[in-house]
Amino acid sequence: MLRGIHVPLVTPFAPSGEVALDAVERLAVQALDQGAAGLVALGTTGEVAALSGEERSRVVEVCGRLCAERGALLTVGVTGNDTRSVAGALRELPEGVGAALVTVPYFLRPSERGVIAHFEALAEETPVPLVIYHIPYRTGQAVGAATLRRLGAHPRIAGVKLAVGGVDQDTVDLLGDLPEGFEVLGGDDPFVSPLLALGASGGILASAHFATQAFAELVDAWQAGDAPRGRELGHRLARMSAALFAEPNPTVIKGVLHARGLIPTPDVRLPLLPASADAVARADLAIKDGRFDG
Repeated sequence: MLRGIHVPLVTPFAPSGEVALDAVERLAVQALDQGAAGLVALGTTGEVAALSGEERSRVVEVCGRLCAERGALLTVGVTGNDTRSVAGALRELPEGVGAALVTVPYFLRPSERGVIAHFEALAEETPVPLVIYHIPYRTGQAVGAATLRRLGAHPRIAGVKLAVGGVDQDTVDLLGDLPEGFEVLGGDDPFVSPLLALGASGGILASAHFATQAFAELVDAWQAGDAPRGRELGHRLARMSAALFAEPNPTVIKGVLHARGLIPTPDVRLPLLPASADAVARADLAIKDGRFDG
């Protein structure tokens, strides 16, 4: 279910400050037409914390309609750090959502036993399969391979978006012994190629707003065992991704999308600030230098 590249869409804003739903649709269509296996709505890249409830619902509605038309997977980010509120949000997911991306509890920093209890409780409530979002440099919560392996054995937990800032020993251990039906998606864009080489099934990658087809080809290369193609393409994509993350996500990505006429403004909502002109120019050049403009 989770194989391939899933694009966590930015939330474009109109000059008036409202969500530009027409631009959401354009970005979604472009990603799906260029080979994305699915979309992720209301992720960190979509500035979910800065959106109202009504704005979130409208974004999900647009993405759900387009995914249904193309037979693609819609994953929706569900945020919260207490089990009861997250379970309530899961129960309210609309029809058409195929999976929920749920962050490891942040700020509270429970024990790993608490993390297990949290996700096992959610798995009993959720109407859709869960994808654990493990990003310790945002949550402050360590989760080892053994914990993820135990959670992956639950039939309602489909996989994990792994964003640990590199390829550490727990990553190697987890990918070396995955529970049946449990898949790993790369979540740190510059490191997706080595994760694929180790057995990841795909990635949830903000960089895939650009070069979507090339990212899809990267997955195919490693799945087919074509290591020379995987290494060559992976290095080029990693350089592009590093430039797109030179300033807080999604500011540079929005800057480049706006410069290319794909969204109406480069605006983000406070406390984020728009990317610098230099960062946007360098990222745009990295896309061109990587030969991803063709």
